[in-house]
Amino acid sequence: MEAKFNNNGENELQKLASKKVLKLKSFYKYTFLYIIALTLFILKKYTDLPLHFFPVNWLNDVVMIIWSAVYVGTAIDVFVSFRIFGQEWEERKLRNILEKKNETQKWE
Repeated sequence: MEAKFNNNGENELQKLASKKVLKLKSFYKYTFLYIIALTLFILKKYTDLPLHFFPVNWLNDVVMIIWSAVYVGTAIDVFVSFRIFGQEWEERKLRNILEKKNETQKWE
């Protein structure tokens, strides 16, 4: 039974780790897109380059302020949650959940 518990725990930890990796990967893609948009916005606003095509037309001050606020919120969600709810916390919660599951499991 102990081996089964450890195997289940390792599987759950593997799932949590893969979720974290996917979350970081999507955040890095979002960061790349944000940097491109911010660069285009700055070029449009402070230079005389003819940037008057479809997606860049919609980059104005309000859109960039909202996008920046969402970006900061996403960054806080990704990195601060990793620090507050770190590896030890996740392992402790996982053990707790698996122990409760094993206690409620009926053996015949």
